[in-house]
Amino acid sequence: MRLSIILPAILSVVAFVAVACGDDGAEPTPTASPAVSPTPVSTPDSERAPLTTPEIVDLLRPSVVHIFIEGTTLGVFGQPIPTEGVGTGVIIDDEGHIVTNNHVVFIDGERPARRITVTLSDDRKLEARLVGGDSPTDLAVLEIDADNLVPVKLGDTAELQVGDDVVAIGHALDLPGGPTVTRGVVSAKGRLIQEDPYMIPGAIQTDAPINPGNSGGPLVNMYGEVVGITTQVIRGTAEGIGFAISTDTIEPIVVELIDKGRVERGYLGINMINITSSIAEEFDLPVDSGVGIGFVQAGSPADRAGLEAGDIIVRAAGEEIRNSGDLLNVLTEQRAGDSVLVEYYRDSELEETTVTLG
Repeated sequence: MRLSIILPAILSVVAFVAVACGDDGAEPTPTASPAVSPTPVSTPDSERAPLTTPEIVDLLRPSVVHIFIEGTTLGVFGQPIPTEGVGTGVIIDDEGHIVTNNHVVFIDGERPARRITVTLSDDRKLEARLVGGDSPTDLAVLEIDADNLVPVKLGDTAELQVGDDVVAIGHALDLPGGPTVTRGVVSAKGRLIQEDPYMIPGAIQTDAPINPGNSGGPLVNMYGEVVGITTQVIRGTAEGIGFAISTDTIEPIVVELIDKGRVERGYLGINMINITSSIAEEFDLPVDSGVGIGFVQAGSPADRAGLEAGDIIVRAAGEEIRNSGDLLNVLTEQRAGDSVLVEYYRDSELEETTVTLG
């Protein structure tokens, strides 16, 4: 069945992705490329021993920071209302770069906080500068001017197994006395968080309790390596389900934020629908995964390349496209002017076209 015919039935899973960059209205000042790239470093399990939870806490405590933001929001009648918020961050290099969640340092997800104060484990309070933020992946980078910093060690998410023990550290509920530590397991890997404005591929699901204030804090494996940055938790309809952005996603985003102050993505200009096995079975589609096109913006790169509503993208730039997160990853790696070979199904026929991204 033609996908465009069934759009009203599945509009609830549609996310509009016509991205060019993710600076969220901030005006960060680009800095030089980092002297220390937060590239995951791992050692074979046979050459290392797991740590106890207290040992992990002692190891990570100097690298976990408290973030306090101040800003202004608008009331019902447009009046300015002072607002405050708290979150957590992790030091990633000796240059003073700190990774946290984008929603921690942006007011209402749109405007950068007027003032950001970072408190280190030794009680030093420092004003932080916003280097840049990326709303789709909910990542942001801050910078402080301080010495004697203790960067975290990033682990390789690929080595993480479902069922592995993990520890979450963060300033939950802004309780006094230092960060809160919780422990759980990796419940699942490769989750796609798709809820406006987020489009986070490859997320780690955990049952380690995560509460407000934990946002931006580390999820740590039993070797003391950070494997994710906690971002959000499902509430109301589920218990014990929290998510962390994996190091696979963190590394390229953070490097680009430090280098340019924002993430520049290739622009495609389509409305995306995640194809699932149940949707494919119900509507007799030729594939049970991929990205269906809801509609194509007139004059967009996709339009000029001949893509149409109802097409199902299954491969782009040589990468398999199973969902919108995969396509977002490809667009993040591309730039305006790049030509990308896109393979797609139109009805039951596999076709291909070259898209010159905007």
